[in-house]
Formats: sequence, C-alpha cells, structure tokens
Amino acid sequence: MRFAAVALIPALMAGSTEVSRAMTDGEVERLVAQEIKPLLPANRAGGAAVAVRLEGRTVFFNYGFADLADKRPITSDSLFNLASIRKAFEATLLAQAVARGELEFDDPVAKHVVELQQGGYVRRVTIGQLATHTSGLLLRTDYPPWPTCCYTLADFIRAINAFTPERGEEPGKQHIYTHAGYVLLQLALESRFGTPIGDLIDRRVLEPLGMTSTALPERGANGRGQLAPALMRRAVQGYSENGDPIGESGDQQVYYDFPGTGQMFSSARDLAVFLAANLGEQPVDPVLAQAMLSTQQGVFRISARNTQALAWEVNDFGGPLIVDKPGGLDNSSTYIGLVPSQKLGIVILANRGNQHPFEIARHRILPALAR
Repeated sequence: MRFAAVALIPALMAGSTEVSRAMTDGEVERLVAQEIKPLLPANRAGGAAVAVRLEGRTVFFNYGFADLADKRPITSDSLFNLASIRKAFEATLLAQAVARGELEFDDPVAKHVVELQQGGYVRRVTIGQLATHTSGLLLRTDYPPWPTCCYTLADFIRAINAFTPERGEEPGKQHIYTHAGYVLLQLALESRFGTPIGDLIDRRVLEPLGMTSTALPERGANGRGQLAPALMRRAVQGYSENGDPIGESGDQQVYYDFPGTGQMFSSARDLAVFLAANLGEQPVDPVLAQAMLSTQQGVFRISARNTQALAWEVNDFGGPLIVDKPGGLDNSSTYIGLVPSQKLGIVILANRGNQHPFEIARHRILPALAR
C-alpha cells in the first residue's frame, strides 16, 4: 500500500459557518486559568506557560515557578523540555524534503540507512510509515517498564535489523506509537543530507520561522542538554507529579547514546510562532507552508475519532477537527493543538510530569474557544 492521506483537507480548512462573538483577552484568561488549575501543584513546585492563538492575535498566560528553590517564576520565555513535540518538527522537515523532491514518503528507510539492508522486516519499512507510526516496529524503549540503559548506534542498528514482529504486524497495516521509529527517521534524514538532525531543523525550519529560542542540544555527561548559556538561564527545573525535583534545569532523558537523540527545548513564545505558522498566519516560504499543511493531513485511521497524520493526530470529538501533538516525560508535560478551520490553537508547557494537558485542551479549552 502506497503512502496516501485520508481525505480530511476540506474538513480541516473549512471555516465555521456560525457567527460567534469574539472573546476578549480577559475572557480567554479566565477560561485558561479555570482549566489549567489541575496542572498547578499545591506545593508550588512547578507551573505552566500557555499561549493561545485566536482571531489573529496571541495571548500569553503564566503560572507558578520555573524553579521553586530560586523562586524563579515561569514566563513566556522560560524554556521547557518539549518531549515528543519534537516529532512535529521532524515531520515538517520530512514533508519539506518531499515537497522539494529530495525524498519520497515511499522510500524504504534502508535506501538511506544502508546498514539496514542486512536486516529482515525493516527492509520493507518506508520513511512515511516511520513518520505515521505505522511501521510495526517496536523496541524496549517504546513501552514500560523502561530500560535502565541506552542503545549505542551499533546496538540500535543491530536491534532494528533483528526485529521480528510478535503479533503478525505488517508495514503500513497497523498503528503502534514508537519512539524508535522516529530515531530511525532521524538517521534517514541525516544520511540523506549528510547533516546532523539539529542543524537540519535549525536551517530548514527554525531559522526560516525566526524561532530563536528553540533548540535541539546534544546531551552532556551530566544529563543536561548543552544549551547556549543564555538559553540555559531560562530553562525550567523539572518536577515529578508529586513535586520532587528530577534532574537539573535543561535535563534530557534518552535511551539512545548517540548524537541527535535528545529532546528539544522551547518557550511558549517561540512555540506560538510555530503554532501560527501551522495555522497559515505567519509569512512563510511557500514550500515550508505547504509542508506544514501536509503534516496535518490524516494518513491512518486509528479509530472513529482519531487519525494519525505526520507526527500530528487529527481528532474528531463532534466539533471542529483538532490537530495536535502531546508530549510527556516524568518531569515535563507538553501540548500543542490547533483548530485549523477556525485559525485558533494553544500551547501548554508544564514543568511537572504526567499532567496530560491534552485532556483539558482537547475537551474543554479548544472547544470553548471554537464556539
């Protein structure tokens, strides 16, 4: 089966036929404050930064502490570990390369990562299937109980080459969320362009959008991302769901011991630029604009309400379609979601783990904003 999008473009792009009263900034603030309260710890260890895009403007709201010990408050410029939101940037990079004719979604990943030509199952996996979690690949880094050690690059290639499905999986035939698949996509992109993934994202996505507070740093020996000093000073301390500090500010959590496999960092202000660009409300190069739009198109139907796109998920809960990407670690809970038909969206960045901001965004905040 060739890589093809589910027919969701008209529904994504169609504007609302209802006339609704514009919300004031004060009304938006009251809505967000009410719904964000469950994410705010009673012991004040941690908080959240929120950006809301609606009616052509962006408003920002901040709650709690970036670092309780230092009494440093969260601001719209505080840097958070984005967790799996990174995947939306890699998907954009891939879609841009396809639009330029540099890659094809149906390219076998082994075409670009030649070490995989010695494998079995993986030789039938395509780049598009990696980006849509339909490859069928699954490693121990993808589900609990989490491993205690890391894959070297040689270990990772060896594990992928040896992979054999346990339940009859076939490339393109099922949806299995996999971090390992995006690590493999990283290697394919790096091989195709002969450039580290961080540099590719910088040059092809972040710099064209003017996102100067977003970075994919390498991981240092102490487990912290090697952010530039000016960015590190703005990095939040991460906390567990119970409010215990986990790692230091700039903490990265990875199961892969080779370059480019850590998490990205960004601020609510910078992610609001990415949000607006994905809504078509930023001046953007036409190819990049088309790439961002194509990442939002559903490819694999997960359920009656959920369809997997390129990194993004397309959700139908009875109102306007919501396109979003949650992320989470034990010390970070993140979310970016948009309602393309109404040109609105939200970013929620919390420095506590296991808070699931996608639940309040999908079911309460975005539907209320879309009325």
